[in-house]
Amino acid sequence: MEFFRRAEGRPRKLGVLAGAFHPPTKAHLALARAALAVVEEVVFVLPRRFPHKRYEGVGLEERLRLVLAATAGEPRFSVAVSEGGLFIEIARECKQAYGPEVEIWFLCGRDAAERIVNWDYGEPGAFARQLEVYGLLAAPRGGHYEPPPEYRDRIRPLPLEGGYDEVSSTAVREAIREGRPWEHLVPEPIVEDVRLLYGSRPAGAGEAAGSGGPRR
Repeated sequence: MEFFRRAEGRPRKLGVLAGAFHPPTKAHLALARAALAVVEEVVFVLPRRFPHKRYEGVGLEERLRLVLAATAGEPRFSVAVSEGGLFIEIARECKQAYGPEVEIWFLCGRDAAERIVNWDYGEPGAFARQLEVYGLLAAPRGGHYEPPPEYRDRIRPLPLEGGYDEVSSTAVREAIREGRPWEHLVPEPIVEDVRLLYGSRPAGAGEAAGSGGPRR
């Protein structure tokens, strides 16, 4: 894991927001800020490569620049690039970077949590074993998520105030492509960079970091 900005100190509880950030949105920042009530630091993670996809339209270095600019105002936000793209791979890299005792909590919305829990991992008990390494903090995007009873200690709700259900990277790219207003969906410091990067060429497909199977 390579850090491009790292918060001071050594957290006991670490929030991890892993994704494609194609581009970063206000929903990403809202999710990370909400998590700071539970964890001591949030690291935004972009994978160097995706397990089954590739960067399209806007590359890793350009997205990294956007994430750095969007998160610059919060000293408890870190930004890093991981070698692996699956949640379990990213979690292990975080353990190496922060120490084996750190608690790792991936941040996600209800829709992503459902995909992560219900994904076919190829062998019985594989997801339960992953939850021994990390937990999930699930925000109510599109409704509250109720995890299976056996996972409730490792999948916890993350309260998120404000209307972010319709805020997504896909929504930004579609609005730009269709000539509709989109500036209100992204953090103000990156509006002009998003306009330059996404307004003059195809935005590409919406890749996302993996959870051990599902794409977000």
